[in-house]
Amino acid sequence: MKFLDLAKVYIRSGSGGNGCISFRREKYIEYGGPDGGDGGGGGSVWAEAVDGLNTLIDFRYQQHFFAENGTPGMGKQRTGADGDDIVLRVPVGTEILDEDQETVIADLTEVGERVCLAKGGNGGWGNLRFKTSTNQAPRRSNPGQEGVERTIWLRLKLIADVGLVGLPNAGKSTFLAATSNARPKVADYPFTTLHPNLGVVGVDNTEFVVADIPGLIDGASEGRGLGDLFLGHIERCAVLLHLVDGSSGTLIEDYQTIIRELDAYGVGLSDKPRVTVLNKIDTLDEEERIFLREELEAVAGTPVLLMSGVSREGVTEVLRALRAHIDEGRLRQRPDADEDAPWQP
Repeated sequence: MKFLDLAKVYIRSGSGGNGCISFRREKYIEYGGPDGGDGGGGGSVWAEAVDGLNTLIDFRYQQHFFAENGTPGMGKQRTGADGDDIVLRVPVGTEILDEDQETVIADLTEVGERVCLAKGGNGGWGNLRFKTSTNQAPRRSNPGQEGVERTIWLRLKLIADVGLVGLPNAGKSTFLAATSNARPKVADYPFTTLHPNLGVVGVDNTEFVVADIPGLIDGASEGRGLGDLFLGHIERCAVLLHLVDGSSGTLIEDYQTIIRELDAYGVGLSDKPRVTVLNKIDTLDEEERIFLREELEAVAGTPVLLMSGVSREGVTEVLRALRAHIDEGRLRQRPDADEDAPWQP
């Protein structure tokens, strides 16, 4: 399934049905009077967050969503049927924006959350509604209310507990593949990852979700490389995992590049808790590890962990450091191995 995190959608709620002008006509009834019914209400357009989706690709192939119009009223005091609502099913974490792409209409962060995007028009009154003691045969009815037509944007921000950041080829996808069942593309060239990947990792009988986004480069906030289009997917994370390539000859510059891009993006990303890790230590000897770690700690001002996603050295310590920054409410208990075993008499 292709990944899509931004979609433009055109919606329109249903118009209400017109009221009816009708009079009772029956044999032996001289003064039947008005009996025109009301029109039915138009259907509304809703958005609902559902489980099992992590992309907006469905909205690439269908951009127009129109709710059903209400049925006009009829004689014999019959009210028209209401139009059916239409529901846009979106992934959890979807922001709904107005046409200006700035005004947030709703932010659906939990399964089952619903929001009405366009309310259906009311049905018009039939002439029965206008009967009075002084006007017992009204020839008047109301038209149905027009539906609401608008253009909205859907923007997906993945729900994850940990966000991976770093330069291309820093080892983010390798870390995700080594710690979860996710299978992101891994290769020895930059920009292997072209869209975000999610993986569920576990440590000490607890599980949390890690998001791997395409690598940032210097000037990403100005559109260089893949830009900062995917940084929105880690806005909701509790902690960032900053991977620095230990085999790079420009270690400090690499670290500072990512920090600058996080600052330029704003929305509090640079203020989030951050775990800094010196990655690819399998390519370094003991003296190089100590030297580069001290050099990086002097710039970062925080402790730096050592890790190798290939040999899995130090991976458990990194996962435990991440877990310490995640609220207990966001963690999930890992099922015991015995629970998955087949039943035996």
